Amino acid sequence: MQNEPLNTAPIQQFISQVKSADMSNAREVKLNLQQAKTLAYTLGIVMARLEGDLERYVKANAASNETVEVRLDGGSGWE
Repeated sequence: MQNEPLNTAPIQQFISQVKSADMSNAREVKLNLQQAKTLAYTLGIVMARLEGDLERYVKANAASNETVEVRLDGGSGWE
């Protein structure tokens, strides 16, 4: 299943808005409802995509059964 490219423009716009507010020592950042909805939907899509990618990664790597052997010798042979 091929994922379509993510449109992260609303997130970038929000970050720019916060940065501008910070640089001008503004006390608040305001979003109209359409901007807030677009940002919320974009964040939801990004988080869902990340969760799906993580699930696929865990599933693909769960089958690898790696054995690690550790031997303790009490610290001898360090000189």
